[in-house]
Amino acid sequence: MIDFEIKARDGFARIGRFSTPHGPVDTPALLPVVHPDPRSQSIAPSEIVSSFGLPALITSSYILWRSSPLRERAEQEGIHRLLGVSGPVFTDSGAFQQHAYGHVEVDPEVILAFQGRIGSDIAAVLDVFGEPEASSDDARHAVEVTLERARAARAAREGLLAVPVQGGRFPELRWTSAAGASALGDVLAVGGVVPLLEQYRFADLARVLLGARPALAPERAVHLFGTGHPITFAFAALFGVDLFDSAAYHKFARRGSLLFPEGTVDLADVREPFCGCRLCEKLPLTEIGDLPAAERETAVARHNLWMCATEVRRVRQAIREEALWELAERRAAAHPALMAGLRTAVQGASVFLPVEPDSRPSFREVTAVSPDRPAVAQFRQRLARWPRLPGPGQHHDRVPLTPEPLGTIPTTTPDGLDIAWVIPSPVGLVPLELSEVYPVGAWVGPEEFDRARAPDPSDSANPHRMLTFEESRRVAAWTVRQVRAILAWEYPGLGAAVDQDLAVGVRSPKTGRLRDLSVDGASAFRVGNDGLPRPSWVGAQWLHRKVPAPSQRVVVQPDAVPFVREGRSLFARFVAGADPSITPGTSVLLVDESDDLLAVGRAELAAFEMVRFKRGTAVWVTAHARKPVPTGPDPDRDARPAES
Repeated sequence: MIDFEIKARDGFARIGRFSTPHGPVDTPALLPVVHPDPRSQSIAPSEIVSSFGLPALITSSYILWRSSPLRERAEQEGIHRLLGVSGPVFTDSGAFQQHAYGHVEVDPEVILAFQGRIGSDIAAVLDVFGEPEASSDDARHAVEVTLERARAARAAREGLLAVPVQGGRFPELRWTSAAGASALGDVLAVGGVVPLLEQYRFADLARVLLGARPALAPERAVHLFGTGHPITFAFAALFGVDLFDSAAYHKFARRGSLLFPEGTVDLADVREPFCGCRLCEKLPLTEIGDLPAAERETAVARHNLWMCATEVRRVRQAIREEALWELAERRAAAHPALMAGLRTAVQGASVFLPVEPDSRPSFREVTAVSPDRPAVAQFRQRLARWPRLPGPGQHHDRVPLTPEPLGTIPTTTPDGLDIAWVIPSPVGLVPLELSEVYPVGAWVGPEEFDRARAPDPSDSANPHRMLTFEESRRVAAWTVRQVRAILAWEYPGLGAAVDQDLAVGVRSPKTGRLRDLSVDGASAFRVGNDGLPRPSWVGAQWLHRKVPAPSQRVVVQPDAVPFVREGRSLFARFVAGADPSITPGTSVLLVDESDDLLAVGRAELAAFEMVRFKRGTAVWVTAHARKPVPTGPDPDRDARPAES
């Protein structure tokens, strides 16, 4: 079984790793498609590995099987020696040839056994290719036959197995296929989508992925067949696609087309050496067209492969920065068809919410799709459940939560009734107390830089003048309301307890923003730029007393209790249970099976993922009884002793 481990993530997208007999695969990974006959390959497989930094390849076992000389050589030498590489080699089974030619000449048992004999690191089930325009009955037949073959393949193969996910354009069939594949496969390969990619039907592709995604097991690697153009990588990664296979680099080269993350350019139209990649610096695009045909095709293929490899690295960086949605929007802005796909994706935002983090470092508005990202859908969903404050009405104004303007606005009427202030924001009207909470407080959009906007009441304020007694009293009252609001927002299980033993809010002397909450004079919560309170050990103890189990808790198996108590982070395999509402980034209480508090930390996995993964960190410990520990991941402070 695959040993997939998540190292970093942004929603469904993840930086991960899993092992194969010929080395690890780091995801997201690009698997260049190579011809099984190296003589037919414009770029040698060994060059792809050494010069482009792409150690994992994919080839067609069916094409290899059909050629008697190649088949005999592969069976004698193995696929790795045949290709001249030592890293992981994946093999496809012939389903694409079935789509292209209408049939294949091999039985599924025969091609599976052949993949085993040649030493494929991941063998694929010969599925029934579900055409996008297939009827419901035909699509269901493809799903049923594919799963039947997958069950037989699982029984016959001990090594890693890729099980295709079919279902045509029918979401319910995609879900059924994904659930069945998840029970059998190590790699879940979403298939039947090549025509959608070739025809730029990204909206239909988004519907396929939205239908399959909820049923795809999180502990498996996800492969999207045919994702070869760099413009698609960020879009696919949003849905948690870990593996891309690219034949586009040489297919486009044959017709003289250059690939870029923003689209495709015909070599014949190039008049300027505008590409600055390392290959084009040595041989400018304007000179490639003058080469002999074979050399020209190879040069274009090298450029295309470099663009693909670079874009996958850019996607990986965006995941690490938790900025993948921004990258996907920038790519979608380059082509209306891809923008249509992204719009379809955000229409299904509910699919993303189980793994949507509670905050990110920032929220940059990129396109008209930005206000509909899952982060905004999550905020609006929670806001819809937010209790309205009692009072004579709601007030609307552009009031920042800093002392100067807060000192000028009342919190109550002369009769003592609370006044509810609701202010405009990019996501609509929000309570003033929540205006610094992600994504509202982290939002950076064009309005921030529009000098023609209406003046902000705080623009002319003097931040250095002394507040009057009445203004200071109002600031203190607003601080109390803000403290209550953000605690209740981040920890819904508090209920009425948020009004008891209330923590004292401390504002930054430079910015006036809330930065610290203290209980009995001790720092209990730090408030970051996302506006959310993160507990220290003091805060964790307070939460543990106020929030009833199982809310906000991750239960630690007995074997790992001593290590977590000492501040070592918790591996997924030692999770005994978790509050179902936990999403990545949530502050959680780590407790033993008797609900004794061990530590507090930040969730790396959603609750439903914690109980499924067998490798990797579930919660990074940020504070514990003996001493506080750093809030960020530290590979030297994990729970590895707990694995012994």
